[in-house]
Amino acid sequence: MAGIKQLKMAQMIKKGKELIRICPTNTLKIEYSVDEGETWSQRYMGNPASPGEFTDLADGGKELLAEGPKGSFYSKNKGKSWHKR
Repeated sequence: MAGIKQLKMAQMIKKGKELIRICPTNTLKIEYSVDEGETWSQRYMGNPASPGEFTDLADGGKELLAEGPKGSFYSKNKGKSWHKR
């Protein structure tokens, strides 16, 4: 697979001045922090049908990428909405 960049998946990533994470108590939620993790706000509350639970996040440049039991998803607005890849 030469030429394909491997992205490191995680449950929390830094994107610009924000930390973005999968909520540790509800994996349907995406949260963000603008104070290095002191406080967290909800950015997205998922639907169990789709995308369902999140397991991993990655910074894909212009997109956030996420994985879960229901497949691969992407967001072009810092996690406010998600679309199936």
